[in-house]
Amino acid sequence: MKLRMKHAPRLVVLAIDLMVCAVAVVVAYALRFDFQILDAYYGHHIPWVLAIVLSARLLTFLLFRTYRGLVRYTSSADAIRILGATTVGSILIYMASLLVRSSEVLEIPRSIILLEYIVTNFGLIGSRMIFKAIHAYTVRTVSQEAVMILGNEQSALQVKRTLDRDLGAGVSILGIVEPGVQHRGAKIEGIPIFPLHRLDHVLRDNQVGKLILTNDRMNEAERDRILDICLRRKVKVLSAPNVAKWLQGDITFDRVKQIDINDLLSRPPIVLNSEGIQEYLTGKTVLVTGAAGSIGSEIVRQISKFRPKLVVLFDQAETPLYDIDLELREALGFVDFHLVIGSMTDPVRMRETFEDYRPEVVFHAAAYKHVPMMEDNPYEAISNNVAGTKILTDLSVEFKVRRFVMVSTDKAVNPTNVMGASKRLCEIYVQAHAANGATRFITTRFGNVLGSNGSVVQRFRRQIENGGPVTITHPEIRRYFMTIPEACQLVLQAGTMGEGGEIYVFDMGKAEKIVDLAEKMIMLSGYVPNQDIRIVYVGLRPGEKLYEELLANEENTLPTHHPKILRAKVRDYEPGYVAEKIDELLGLLNEADDFAIVAKMKEIVPEFQSRNSRFEVLDHEPKEQNPSQSAKKG
Repeated sequence: MKLRMKHAPRLVVLAIDLMVCAVAVVVAYALRFDFQILDAYYGHHIPWVLAIVLSARLLTFLLFRTYRGLVRYTSSADAIRILGATTVGSILIYMASLLVRSSEVLEIPRSIILLEYIVTNFGLIGSRMIFKAIHAYTVRTVSQEAVMILGNEQSALQVKRTLDRDLGAGVSILGIVEPGVQHRGAKIEGIPIFPLHRLDHVLRDNQVGKLILTNDRMNEAERDRILDICLRRKVKVLSAPNVAKWLQGDITFDRVKQIDINDLLSRPPIVLNSEGIQEYLTGKTVLVTGAAGSIGSEIVRQISKFRPKLVVLFDQAETPLYDIDLELREALGFVDFHLVIGSMTDPVRMRETFEDYRPEVVFHAAAYKHVPMMEDNPYEAISNNVAGTKILTDLSVEFKVRRFVMVSTDKAVNPTNVMGASKRLCEIYVQAHAANGATRFITTRFGNVLGSNGSVVQRFRRQIENGGPVTITHPEIRRYFMTIPEACQLVLQAGTMGEGGEIYVFDMGKAEKIVDLAEKMIMLSGYVPNQDIRIVYVGLRPGEKLYEELLANEENTLPTHHPKILRAKVRDYEPGYVAEKIDELLGLLNEADDFAIVAKMKEIVPEFQSRNSRFEVLDHEPKEQNPSQSAKKG
């Protein structure tokens, strides 16, 4: 479908059109006078008439721009444009004939004007259709791809006409699949219409290369069924923009994109309470930690839409921070921000940032998050995640930050690894400060994010590009997924909720089987799983579990006013106990003893049970009873 051929320059098309008009004048006289036009009178008369006719035609062709369309893709719209130009031109010719009718030399009979008008239209439109047919026959022997369109009549017709205009005979539109149609038989511009329930049969019986989905409203189950059929039949699926944009006439085939894994896993758009978000962001100074990361940077993009006074982007990654700087300025046109390079574990740098900018809202997205790496480096998990969160939390209380929103993870629920347990410790510390007056502390908890740095989707994509194999830890492993914008929108929305101390859980939909994800990505890339690209199982990594959970065993949820956000009902921790134990844990960093650090983590978070890890031996040792840990629900 990437066929591109040279086309005649516009001036050549204009010149040919004028030649057709000249011939039409001669043919009109021949028809009017029984082909007796070569006597001296008419031989002298016709050149003057030609001058008047061609002048009028040139003026209207330029006015209606009839020469600008590609001749080989002539459509009904082009024919209408030509009829408009010739009609206006004939009116001008008639008006000219009235001015010169007193002169026998320049007199133009009305019958000639009418005949010339008819012959000109037949010549201009007919020549284009003949050229289009010849071009179609020629191209058909070179390159042609079978395509089907799925959508309602209006949107499918717009896509069909765009294909005709942009790709012409390079494609063969076999049919239109229209939801709601029950029986086959109808046609649109010669293209047969099929009911949706026959999609599998149509794809099976025809060599269809691509199916174009128009952006119609279809439910998630229906869309997934369509995509599964196409993937099974090895048909590439393309997604067209919203039909409203097609009707505006500013869409070309280049805007039609191939469906990717984000489209397969994404859900209907999230409806935000914009007024609530504006209330706590508009005109405020906002600090975002981890602002150069995949989540932090998207939070910044979302915040920029609500006209904050200033956004402080805090991160230790220099190059990614520079990249988001350029994006905000050049792509989004947002300039009310400042970059701060530093580590959140540096109390001096963090205090300086709070003193300089006095943030009113903090979004805490900075964290080490890779499970195997933190399992090998507990020191860094505590030093960065826990110590950094403690510094940020304490400063937020001291400087009376209005809202503090922390980004957590589903791996903090019944943690089986050091990373998840470190994030649970962060949740506990933040929650313990909920009663500290001015600052409203809010924690958000969600699963894997599509496209984030180091995500399984990125790894699979690289492996597929390299020809495989695609590596999966276990055939039964499942994960929850969200898109980055979806997760960050809910983070902003959660910031409007509660009185402080709440942990909000996002509706992640159903858990996806990772092997199914890998197979879909392979098929979307045009390959056959385990034939073109192998799938290899490599075993669970240290600290990894088959199923992630969004709530601990002893927890449940309460609804909120937003259908995508639930409130986790969790255990309360006595603030003094939390402060004491976190200080003890951070004191162990001086010893740099991994087992001592992890043992203290398990003491504070008793549900932390290591899996596939060297730290499993600690789970068999007796633990100190935790009298300060309340069993009551929050």
